[in-house]
Amino acid sequence: MSVNYSFIIPSPLEQFEIVALLPLSISGLNFSLTNSSLFFIIAFIILIFWTSLSFYNTGLVPNNWQLVKESIYTVTSDMVKDNIGRKGEFYFPFIFSLHLILLYCNLIGMIPYSFTVTSHIIFTFGLALSIFIGINIIGVQTHGFKFFALFLPRGVPLGIIPLLVTIEFLSYIVKVFTLSIRLFANMTSGHTLLKIIAGFAWTLLSAGGVLAVLHLLPLGLLLALIGLELAIAGLQAYVFTLLTCIYLNDVLDMH
Repeated sequence: MSVNYSFIIPSPLEQFEIVALLPLSISGLNFSLTNSSLFFIIAFIILIFWTSLSFYNTGLVPNNWQLVKESIYTVTSDMVKDNIGRKGEFYFPFIFSLHLILLYCNLIGMIPYSFTVTSHIIFTFGLALSIFIGINIIGVQTHGFKFFALFLPRGVPLGIIPLLVTIEFLSYIVKVFTLSIRLFANMTSGHTLLKIIAGFAWTLLSAGGVLAVLHLLPLGLLLALIGLELAIAGLQAYVFTLLTCIYLNDVLDMH
């Protein structure tokens, strides 16, 4: 029995496979250049290039590059102002950089045959954990040992203090997981759905005859979902940055 391999569609999860492009190992440590690290570098280079374009030939009436940059700058500035206040001005460069790099990583992942860096939990978790550690260091520097009162509300009966501290601590730690899983899950599920529908449309087109005409249905749905996924790419970068601002404000004001 022969099998027609032209109708075999690769797994939609293959697009998330990390491949070593330039293997490199030093003293047992892996420093290989992977497709994930390559596209992160590409996102960073494009970000720097785009930023330089926005500063080129600036004027009172902004050009297109300057207008886009000022729009993103205004959105991030309003985010910091609304959630942190004047205290957030000191942290604005980091928050603005975080917003931009996540936005570019998400958008570059929408290009066919590229790689979505934020679709891997190791990246989003590492980023969320680094931010979480940094925020707690800021909290300790700002409030000293009073920072640990965050886990013990006032007026709590002595008998339930151990239980309440444990619950508060666990709910505080879980922020790292919610921050990382939200971005990872949205990007992974969206790209997987696009791959499945694209594979289905290609299968119908390859079948020929009446089925080839029917491929226009999933193709139209695919185009609509691409627009939706582009919006989600921008929204998830915004949400990740917004939650970072909220968590930072919590340790600064000790809510």
